[in-house]
Amino acid sequence: MKKLRIKNIELDNNLLLAPIAGYSDVGFRKLAKKNGAGLTCTEMVSAKALCYKNKKTEDLLITSEEEKPKCVQLFGSNPKDFYDAIKSGVLDKFDIIDINMGCPAPKIFNNNEGSALLNDIGRAGDIVKACVKATSKPITVKFRSGIDGEHIVAVEFARAMEKAGASAITIHARTKEQGYSGKADLEVAKAVKDAVKIPVIVSGDCVGYESYVDILNKTQADGVMIARGALGRPEIFKEILTGKPVKANKLEDIKEHVFELLKYYSERYVVLNMRSHIAYYLKGRKVALDARLKLLKSESVDEILNILKGIFNCLL
Repeated sequence: MKKLRIKNIELDNNLLLAPIAGYSDVGFRKLAKKNGAGLTCTEMVSAKALCYKNKKTEDLLITSEEEKPKCVQLFGSNPKDFYDAIKSGVLDKFDIIDINMGCPAPKIFNNNEGSALLNDIGRAGDIVKACVKATSKPITVKFRSGIDGEHIVAVEFARAMEKAGASAITIHARTKEQGYSGKADLEVAKAVKDAVKIPVIVSGDCVGYESYVDILNKTQADGVMIARGALGRPEIFKEILTGKPVKANKLEDIKEHVFELLKYYSERYVVLNMRSHIAYYLKGRKVALDARLKLLKSESVDEILNILKGIFNCLL
């Protein structure tokens, strides 16, 4: 498989785990890396909050030893916040700094962050320039094709990010208005690839080996980023790398995920955080409603693991 090089950082392959808010925690990233992901990234972190040394925000920066190279994703709207966050030293352990310019969440958009920057290419460029000025590390940008179908700005935006100094870009070829519905427009992604010289990574609709190959064939992209396709299925990276189905032990995956989180966070945090993950680990499996309800009401890791053991024993 083709390796991906981002400035001075060479990845083992061109498969990346997306920064997914609420899901790309240190435990899940470790599983993705174990299964062969070339690069994993933290969920998005507020550049402004880092400047104020916000404890909850800094908790999102926790990484495992296995996670190499390390990538962090920042979001915000003020170029100075990005510059100050990088200069503060709190991000020194990271090898790559990614900037979120695609999040469609109303709270983020209405604060002129995430996908709102598609409406202000000048400010977006200034943010990249501030980051490049603050560090010699690769600065990458993840963005969407536009706000809506009538305002597709992906090519113009990509060129502006390259000019500002971005070392690579990731295009999620859906609009802000689409959110996560509909199909990603690979023609837009191809146009972005043709418009710039820096590496282009495509995000959206990669759910296995066939879709991975299809995305590369249709866009000639340098890499593919997997988001929802990896939730509950960290083995997707191994499946794509080998081109073969992988029979994963979901219970062992969940245990590894849980115990990795327990190294860094309180049990209460882990219990609450794992609820959404477990829903994905169990997706497509016939699990009794009462068992699912018990999982939602569980208050301890032991309780969760005992319930899951019963569930998986019944599924054998």
